[in-house]
Amino acid sequence: MSTARLVRNSLATVPRFKMRSGFMMLGSFVGAAALTLVLAVGAAAERKTLNTVRQLFGSSSIVIMAGGTQLMGGPRPGSARLTIDDIEAVAAAVPDIEAWDPQQAMPSAAVRHGDAAATARVLGESERSERVWDRSVSRGAYFDAAAVRSSARVALIGETVAKALFAGSDPIGGEIQIGDVPFQVVGVLQVFGTDLHGLDRDNEIVVPITTLQRRLLNVDTIGMAKLLVRDQDRVEAASREVDRVLRERHGLPTGRPSDYRLISAIAVQQMVAKTQRVLRVYLPLVSLAALLVGGIVAATLMLVSVNQRVSEIGLRRAVGARAGDIGLQFLIETAITAVGGGILGIATGLLSARLVASKMALGGTFSWKAVLIAFAAALITGLLAGVLPARRAAKLQPADALR
Repeated sequence: MSTARLVRNSLATVPRFKMRSGFMMLGSFVGAAALTLVLAVGAAAERKTLNTVRQLFGSSSIVIMAGGTQLMGGPRPGSARLTIDDIEAVAAAVPDIEAWDPQQAMPSAAVRHGDAAATARVLGESERSERVWDRSVSRGAYFDAAAVRSSARVALIGETVAKALFAGSDPIGGEIQIGDVPFQVVGVLQVFGTDLHGLDRDNEIVVPITTLQRRLLNVDTIGMAKLLVRDQDRVEAASREVDRVLRERHGLPTGRPSDYRLISAIAVQQMVAKTQRVLRVYLPLVSLAALLVGGIVAATLMLVSVNQRVSEIGLRRAVGARAGDIGLQFLIETAITAVGGGILGIATGLLSARLVASKMALGGTFSWKAVLIAFAAALITGLLAGVLPARRAAKLQPADALR
């Protein structure tokens, strides 16, 4: 019997056993959908993570965080004192540092413009933040050193804030209130999306660091600072020097833990490598396990099908079908259901990945790699699941089957 005829017979047989075929396809569907979703979203999340880390840290930067703080967050009770004077002293003592920017934050602030109101994160930074944090404005202009020195009430707003407060109108030159303090909008920040903590970085406002300290928080501390090092090969050496200067300024004797944290390029690389391992290895393994379970279900159902179709097998053998033809037919039937469920699962996985990515602002998620891996996994699982039933069907003797 020709292979083409066996394929036609298998295609005609699958719809005859709707419930069996449906359950077999379901296992492949779930596994392929999960695998496609994980691979597509994982690839998009990896790109987003690398881009975010590159923008926040780069390969030649050092981040200093006051004790008890978190990245992009504000000071917490009991946090150590870190000041602009500390960072100025570090920059003066460590020749490798070419630029730096202090940062203080209000994690959540009420913001108004006319009748419109919103809640946003407010960051205080210097005029150097445009370069140090590698984020400029898409409209308007960045504030300058004079604005920082004079504690000017000027603000740069993110796109989310602009949409919430100005409803499509041009915000440049408009006035907003942060708490009870009025600010003039001088620029709209470049779109960033979500950061490593899942926070919407477009739902934030940047004002001069001195303005935030004196007019909004009434503090003289900062939550963190970022330093740029001239030569990336000197980052670790510069980090040791920064640590030495800060410990001396804070009067920390040998053996006492530092009351701040230093994050260098090596620490960031280790964090990224750990994230990549999770995205590339562990999550796909969970999805492959789902495909494996689906394959076991398919194999079990096909074995039951062999027992139910003994007379059909005997009749085919009696009219000339070879043992190999019988085995190949059952193998093809299993593969067809697995691939059919896999194709539906891939389509569902891509759609789900697109929805997840839109919620998390991850960007495009379509991946031929994810599609091909999911399809190959579904096909291989289906073929492996069909091997045992096919061998059992092929071993049936015509006389025994017809009896």
